This record gives sequence, C-alpha cells and structure tokens, in this order.
Amino acid sequence: MVILVDTNIILDIFLKREPYKTNAEFILTKCANRQITGYLAAHSIPNLFYILRKDYTQQERRKLIKNLCSIFRISDLNLDKILAAIDNEDFSDFEDCLQEECAVNIMADYIVTRNPGDFVKSRVKVMKPEEFTALL
Repeated sequence: MVILVDTNIILDIFLKREPYKTNAEFILTKCANRQITGYLAAHSIPNLFYILRKDYTQQERRKLIKNLCSIFRISDLNLDKILAAIDNEDFSDFEDCLQEECAVNIMADYIVTRNPGDFVKSRVKVMKPEEFTALL
C-alpha cells in the first residue's frame, strides 16, 4: 500500500499535538517498518523546516528532516506538477493541490490528512489518520 502523508500529520508528531499524535506516530512507525510505503511531497520538507523553527533549533530540525528522509520516500516537485496545480481550479489551496498532484504521480492509494475537506475533489482517496489506522 502506498500513501502520501500530508504535512499536518508530521507536525502532529513533532509538535506533540494531542489527541492526534498517537495515530500520526502509528502511521510513521508503519512506514519506518516498511509495512506500508509512505511518501512526503517534496515541498513538505521546507515547510516543515520553517514551521518547526519555533520549537526546534536549526541543528535539531536538520536531524529531524534527515530522519524523515530515511523513513519516507519523497515525491519530487517539478514544472509539470506545478503547472498542473496552477491549472487545477478544483482546489482553493495551492499547497493542497500540489499534495494531490504528488499523490497522483506516485499512484498513492490514499492521502492521509487531518484536513479531508481540503481534498474534496481529489483524484486520490483521502483518509483521516484515525480512519487509516483503523483500516490497517
């Protein structure tokens, strides 16, 4: 099974956001153990690095990102995906549209996000973390 993990799931882990952290950690563990193939969109990496600046030092963030890259595959971001996202008027949020373009490209079975309402018109099935963990 292949999933694209939205940025908010990773933030739930690193920012210890309750009650979301438990499901997020379960998903990360399944990816780390290679029981499922987890992807992050390439643009999630700089977003995470920036958002985590208030809670982690630069050195800590570098280590966290490096560890994520050893657990998840990274769906690249290229001109075709960017242009497709720009032309896609089904999404009001450009970043979410980029997530969806990456999920389509990797032929993901699911996008796992806490914001399924942002992906109403997604071509890839969307699940909340608690739904996905129940599925497993």
